[in-house]
Amino acid sequence: MPKNVSRLSGRKGLDNSLFQRLVAGGPPEAGVHRQLAREYLLGEAVTYGAASFYDLLSEKNAGKKVLVCDGSACLCAGTQDAVRDRLQSHFKPDEIGTITCLGRCHENSAFYMHGRNYSGADIESLDEIIAEPNAVSGDSYVVESICEPPILTAEIPGVEAFYALLRDCLNRPAEELLESVKASKLRGRGGAGFPAGYKSEAARKVEADKKYIICNADEGDPGAYIDRYLLEHQPHRVLFGMLLAGYYVGSDEGVIYLRAEYPESITAIKKAIEEATAAGCIGDDIFGSGFSFHFKVIAGAGAYICGEETALIASLEGQRPEVSVRPPYPTTEGLFGKPTVVNNVETFASVHSILSMGGEAYAAIGTSESTGPKLACLNNLFNRPGLYEVPMGTPLSVIVNELGQGFSQPVKALHIGGPLGGLVPVDKIGELTFDFESFQEAGFLLGHGSIIAIPECFPMIEYLEHLFEFCAVESCGKCFPCRIGSVRGQEMLRAAIDGREKINRELLDDLLETMELGSLCAHGGGIPLPIKNALQYFSEEMREHFA
Repeated sequence: MPKNVSRLSGRKGLDNSLFQRLVAGGPPEAGVHRQLAREYLLGEAVTYGAASFYDLLSEKNAGKKVLVCDGSACLCAGTQDAVRDRLQSHFKPDEIGTITCLGRCHENSAFYMHGRNYSGADIESLDEIIAEPNAVSGDSYVVESICEPPILTAEIPGVEAFYALLRDCLNRPAEELLESVKASKLRGRGGAGFPAGYKSEAARKVEADKKYIICNADEGDPGAYIDRYLLEHQPHRVLFGMLLAGYYVGSDEGVIYLRAEYPESITAIKKAIEEATAAGCIGDDIFGSGFSFHFKVIAGAGAYICGEETALIASLEGQRPEVSVRPPYPTTEGLFGKPTVVNNVETFASVHSILSMGGEAYAAIGTSESTGPKLACLNNLFNRPGLYEVPMGTPLSVIVNELGQGFSQPVKALHIGGPLGGLVPVDKIGELTFDFESFQEAGFLLGHGSIIAIPECFPMIEYLEHLFEFCAVESCGKCFPCRIGSVRGQEMLRAAIDGREKINRELLDDLLETMELGSLCAHGGGIPLPIKNALQYFSEEMREHFA
């Protein structure tokens, strides 16, 4: 059935996107999905299953006027109860919902209203925000690079000057450019770390009448705002990377699938596309080269699992965003059954630097296997929260103690790389360097590069229950180990926290092993890692909860 749906949806393509029309139709109770099912020759179960999946279309958020962030960073900051209390002075309890995550992890107190994000001291200006729906948030954070010179954080010299490299590249053989990207040893920055050049090469080798380039801008990891920074402050780097991927893969269309929870990012990337189009860098026959490329920006509707590439593709096709078994891989059979390259924002943003300095020069930055610069973002429990650019291989202690200037209160662990990332006790900070190999060898995971400091006063057992709950809520539901296992894990920990039943360690270990080995993707398969890290390093703290 999914392949049939893919083909049927693909007949109308992205210009008449089934997914966008489902979102525009609102919650499934509105009944628009029935009309779309008839128009696209699909069963109503297909369109209802898709429309009913997303948080922002769900019945629980129907009629909500304001949404409060419940992500891990805001949870650790302890700010959200006060935010909710303040909101309740203006809204009824059933008008206030929840949302994860708004990317305001550097200052917390985050909430979403009137189609905009607010955080930090904004809650103190609630009266003004309500009176003026277009009020702009005062969101700001430190951005600093220790790369010499800065690379991803460097200010671009202007649109035409920045895209002068594009004109040069379009006069060179596509194979030559791809070889430069491969020589850079750039690894995907979304968490998996797969060599980006080889992914593009795989798609390039497939013969097809149509190919797609997709930017996975669905940065849903609580604690992360790396992609948000790039989309809002370095959007042309992202566009350039997609343009070049289109050139050496053989694609004329790029899709930016961007979180609806990042409204400011959507505005910024659309503005950048207009600027680049006006400069002749996007469109038909760019610079007279014969190469054409067009962009489509599509906002998600609230689904963490859409950060997984096959679920993202299913979402774009108007299907329920469930993970697909691989092979076939998207590079062979992706969007609408066509070869597709999916990379995250930071991966595409790295291409301009690679092609300007050369692949070998880029590979000389960082370590032999983790090359180039990496962005890291710190939550508000650091004395200097913000976004930092460091060479891969930089000691974690430099990021924590020199850039972040230590912690604003006693901290016992760092959760690095999102909910599926490693849970690093503070006494291990001095043993790690910021690269894929160091974290993997130590039993952790670098992931996307977000860093959440967990305060000493926050019970670790409650943080683990929060992770299980997140996994359960955001599961696509396709495989039982994730769908059921995450719920059973939360139930087990909740019962222990409430004092109803102590945890059977053997049973918990079996559950984690089942999820780790049996889940279809890294969502269910990855959540056991931080749980196991906690069991290893914080067993004494949690001893009272175990039988």
